[in-house]
Amino acid sequence: MSDRAPRILEIPEPSLVVLVGASGSGKSTFARRHFKPTEVLSSDYYRGVVSDDESDQRASAPAFEVLHFIAQKRLQSLRTVVVDATNVQVEARKPLLALARAQHLFAVAIVLETPLDVCAARNAARPDRAFGDHVIRGQLRDLRRSLRHVKDEGFRHVWRLDPEAAASAQVQRRALWNDRRHLTGPFDIVGDVHGCYDELCDLLGELGYRVDRDAHTAAGPPGRTALFLGDLVDRGPASPRVLRLVMQMVRDGHALCLPGNHEEKLKRWLMGKAVKPTHGLQETITQFAAEPPAFKQEVERFIDGLVAHLVLDGGKLVVAHAGLKAELQGRASGAVREFCLYGETTGETDELGLPVRYPWAEDYRGQATVVYGHTPVPEPVWLNRTLCIDTGCVFGGSLTALRYPERELVAIPARRTYYQPIRPLVAERPVQQRDVLDIDDVSGKRVIETRYARNVIVRAENAAAALEVMSRFAVDPQWLIHLPPTMSPCETAASGPWLEHPREAFAFFAREGAGTVICEEKHMGSRALVVVCQSAAAAAARFAVHDGKAGVVVTRTGRPFFKDRTWEAELIARVGAAVTRAGLWDELATDWLLLDAELMPWSLKAEELIARQYAGVGSAATADVAALQAALAEASSTAPELVALRAEADAKAERVRRYIDAYRRYCWPVRTLDDARLAPFHLLASEGRVHVDRDHVWHLQTLARLTGDPLLLPTPYRTVALDDPAAIDAACAWWQERTEAGSEGLVVKPLSFLLRTRRGLTQPAVKVRGRDYLRIIYGPEYDAPANLERLRARSLAAKRSLAMREFVLGLEGLHRFVAREPLWRVHECVFGVLALESEPVDPRL
Repeated sequence: MSDRAPRILEIPEPSLVVLVGASGSGKSTFARRHFKPTEVLSSDYYRGVVSDDESDQRASAPAFEVLHFIAQKRLQSLRTVVVDATNVQVEARKPLLALARAQHLFAVAIVLETPLDVCAARNAARPDRAFGDHVIRGQLRDLRRSLRHVKDEGFRHVWRLDPEAAASAQVQRRALWNDRRHLTGPFDIVGDVHGCYDELCDLLGELGYRVDRDAHTAAGPPGRTALFLGDLVDRGPASPRVLRLVMQMVRDGHALCLPGNHEEKLKRWLMGKAVKPTHGLQETITQFAAEPPAFKQEVERFIDGLVAHLVLDGGKLVVAHAGLKAELQGRASGAVREFCLYGETTGETDELGLPVRYPWAEDYRGQATVVYGHTPVPEPVWLNRTLCIDTGCVFGGSLTALRYPERELVAIPARRTYYQPIRPLVAERPVQQRDVLDIDDVSGKRVIETRYARNVIVRAENAAAALEVMSRFAVDPQWLIHLPPTMSPCETAASGPWLEHPREAFAFFAREGAGTVICEEKHMGSRALVVVCQSAAAAAARFAVHDGKAGVVVTRTGRPFFKDRTWEAELIARVGAAVTRAGLWDELATDWLLLDAELMPWSLKAEELIARQYAGVGSAATADVAALQAALAEASSTAPELVALRAEADAKAERVRRYIDAYRRYCWPVRTLDDARLAPFHLLASEGRVHVDRDHVWHLQTLARLTGDPLLLPTPYRTVALDDPAAIDAACAWWQERTEAGSEGLVVKPLSFLLRTRRGLTQPAVKVRGRDYLRIIYGPEYDAPANLERLRARSLAAKRSLAMREFVLGLEGLHRFVAREPLWRVHECVFGVLALESEPVDPRL
């Protein structure tokens, strides 16, 4: 398109705008008047960047390298770019056009045809333009020569402006035709119809549309819009009737429509072009024989006006007949349209002579949901935020619609098989083989966004350590939807015989603004996550596992808890039976639960650690102290120094004895699962909900209903009002009583699952461990006066930071799973928690 004196310059948004004109023609002034400073890339500026002299022509080559690089990055981000350079030669414009083509965006040329005398006068007034008029003459000569063919170079628009036109011109930005982000729905997205008129009317009726079959009209419920994914025609019995209905719905504002590859072929036939009447086109041609010429012309215009894909709902929804990769969304080119109509193929053909399609959805990592058709499937299956809803109605399958944003599928079975498919309707591959973490999702430094106002950074070296664990030791990734956070201890007690005391925890949460806290007994076991499903079929449906399992038991680092998988199966069956007895499946409207629990005894999981580390220390310390006591006993002297040494040796012996007794309390023989105990304390998630909106009393009382099986142990607790000194004293006495009886200690939490302060979320819990348990952690001599004072200097900052980051990551992963986001998005968070575990933090905390 070309115009000598336009008033309105229409600029596609986004696009590449190339300013063309001799030095002094007014390009920079025009750019400042009509475009944002960040949109304008000036060759003069980048000459200055690389050489400190904007007029140094020797710096032009590196300057344009930088300019082209930044232009590419802006176009990749769908940002308009305005190139302010002379661009008077074809060779100068070629790389810019190549940039636009590579990013599937339009390029626009704005040519400023300013006379020589005006350009010369402007340059003379600028001290940085120390060149003669011959330079401008050469540029104008190059411009005149190149303008003969500029329309053929590939620009979407070419605007030619003399000085008067440039002064009065207005730039008007036009969003690309596929940019419908302002349309937020709700939508009823309909898969490939292929001439199945009766089924289409049935489906629209099921969706709540008022359908007049004879008049070929349909009106939706208030506010809802039907959206047809193309392939309205061919193969089926009534393609003209389908077209009449859809075209009328579009005219009435009740529908949007995309073209399919079958509409594209029909359009070529309607235009009189030679096409092979294959793949069902012959049926449509036969049906069109009875239609008047005016209808055929109307159909041709309708198809020709359809946009290949649409970006909707603020960019959260993308629809295209054959789908669309993330890097092509919101762009416009022949290649984009080709992908939208036909998808992507490998270049090979299968045994039936059909093209082998590249499974682009398996690699999809875009933020938008993509809904498409084109390739018939037995039933729609979500994969990486993509969904194919062509369920082969014309082949005897069904006609399917997706209600958006509800994500509800509605299907009508075909009344009969209208056309025999060449390829049977089969799923491509089981989902569990495809919807998994890819190394590109986890390698290198990563910034993971969470909904709790924290972006969590995972460093490259930590990611590498986590990758080793996940690839070699983790459970089947389909089950791995959450990892629990580490927990920080309370602040160190300032004095007394304790390193940790409940008063410090109460004081911390009082400062954080918690009115009431809950104290839960900390069991003597190992952290375990239990995913339990109502049946193996429910597990297969929700977790895409087909190994016959109805759940798993996982350690806090994502590994299988049991070496003997029969024990795991028995535990899952017994927990599932308890959930059934409690009526929780129906009460929570779910067929799966995720429980956070403690599995006892500690030796069930940590037997090797106890034998290698703690028992060895106990044996060595016992032998050393016994030898010291024997040597002192042989000495008959009653000198005060020896008396003091004997007393100290006896005290050491007592501390060693208490050390051994402490870890032995965590060990008992487990010959069958009846010898173990499971104490759940969080009901983290169920279908459709992450239960962070419930307080901890609800969690504990709900889980206490899992009674009737000695395997399941309730968690003792009490609530404490932080403004009640008597309640605080009672809780402290309870802690001391329990820890002196062998309990590990308490976990103190705000009563609400989430506690927000002005700084954001606070610690979800702190642990207060008893003296004897700390003896295991720090060694037999930890509470000797000198050691205790040294340990009071410990720092909790790193541990608190780690606990908080792992907490928000774990919850983010759960929210993503419950929202049915792609599994790789869930794994991003799980992997992040595991990666953070390799950060250097004092393990005794």
